[in-house]
Amino acid sequence: MAIRTGKQYIESLKKQNPEIWLSGKRIENVVDHPYFAQPVKEIAKLYDMQHDPEYQDKITHICEETGERIGNSFLNPTETEHLQMRRDVFEVWAESTFGLMGRTPDFLNTVITGMAANDWFYREHGDQYGDNIVNYYNYIRDNDLFLTHAIVNPQNDRSQSSHGQQDEFTHLGVVKETDEGLIVRGAKMLATLAPITEEVIIYSYPGFSPGDEKYAISFALPVETPGLKLYCREQAQTGERSTWDHPLASRFEEADALLVFDDVLVPWERVFINQNVKAGNMLYASTGINQQPSHQSAVRGLAKLSFVSDVACSIADAVGVDGFLNVQNQLSELIQSAETIRALLRTAEREYEVTATGELRPSLVPLETIRGLLPYSYPRAIQILQTIGAGGLLMSPSEADFNNPTISADMHKYYMGRTNVTSERRVRLFKLAWDLCGEAFGQRLVQYERYYSGDPVRKMGMFYNTHKRNNPTFPRVDRAIEEGLKLSEGTKTEA
Repeated sequence: MAIRTGKQYIESLKKQNPEIWLSGKRIENVVDHPYFAQPVKEIAKLYDMQHDPEYQDKITHICEETGERIGNSFLNPTETEHLQMRRDVFEVWAESTFGLMGRTPDFLNTVITGMAANDWFYREHGDQYGDNIVNYYNYIRDNDLFLTHAIVNPQNDRSQSSHGQQDEFTHLGVVKETDEGLIVRGAKMLATLAPITEEVIIYSYPGFSPGDEKYAISFALPVETPGLKLYCREQAQTGERSTWDHPLASRFEEADALLVFDDVLVPWERVFINQNVKAGNMLYASTGINQQPSHQSAVRGLAKLSFVSDVACSIADAVGVDGFLNVQNQLSELIQSAETIRALLRTAEREYEVTATGELRPSLVPLETIRGLLPYSYPRAIQILQTIGAGGLLMSPSEADFNNPTISADMHKYYMGRTNVTSERRVRLFKLAWDLCGEAFGQRLVQYERYYSGDPVRKMGMFYNTHKRNNPTFPRVDRAIEEGLKLSEGTKTEA
């Protein structure tokens, strides 16, 4: 089938029946549910873009293996232009959602592609696991499926490893092996957009210790697999508010879910790592799945930060404060933050690495620098937006106020902006900003940017340790000391 249309994606959702829970109620039909309906349409729009003549040649290509047209996020980069092709789809889709949906289909497409391109790693622990990951990649590529993932354990007792929790299966682990596959029990999070996806892949960050064997697993399943429950977090919006009043929150809400596996059967052909602490700890370093999807995340993060910057500039212009020096300083800080991410992204693409198997990976250091900056630069951008919007963010009327003939004249008179900025334009701008910086929807976006790639403090520690390992000596420092010493000795001789 290769690339799907939005209609085919929606039809697929209608056919499946996963066990989804939201606010204490079982959700049977996500396509027509108010909370999920618009996000489903936004994802469907991305699939439709693959067939749009304006975008098709930019974001898809003909697969050499199958002869079918597939998305560029399924492309294993082995040539320089392949990185550009992948960035094209990341960029087009990120711009479509203003960077506000972090787990669009291209993200995990990239992860699975990286895993399959490094099937040698899985084969080190059994040829069947290498076959499984390659076959799974082919399956999702050829059917253009939408995946979620869950790679973090629930926040229970973080002072203990998985095998030290009060209940043996609080964290997801293997109960037993059968002729058909593994029986797994326990929970994983944080499965973004899980209710409107079709498959889930499970793997983990490194950090397994002896005794954690049963928890060191990786596999993939359909989200409607019997015994798998999806518990959605409390919604940040209901989906029933108008897009006039909430132009972002009513469109781009990403439902996050806790996944609970109640003695779920994982067929052997869907198992990639089986109770192997060493493999679990080496997965990221060996397969590059911290690197290739970071390319997508960087492009998406740039789109998001640039969008907030544009909103802040629009707000300042609408009320005529962008002539004030302090506001110009804040806006310049926003613009430069986005340009810093852009420069790092281009550097990562230009200074790519080539693995022993011929895979091109964007350079790790600039990508990790982006991941280190965004958890701070995005919250700072929101703070600047709140500061520039000030009290005006708290005083926006609603669409209904403008539509009521009794009071509409006052709406148009007292909510206007500077010259040539109508009241409706000004109010809608401030509502756009409020969705980003005041609504629960916007606060979730801030928290997401802080933690989507893991604990930023730990990530920075890992970054430094890697830097020190790659730079065990400091030749510039040594040279400065030696040159100074020589000059000092020469001065003494002359004296």
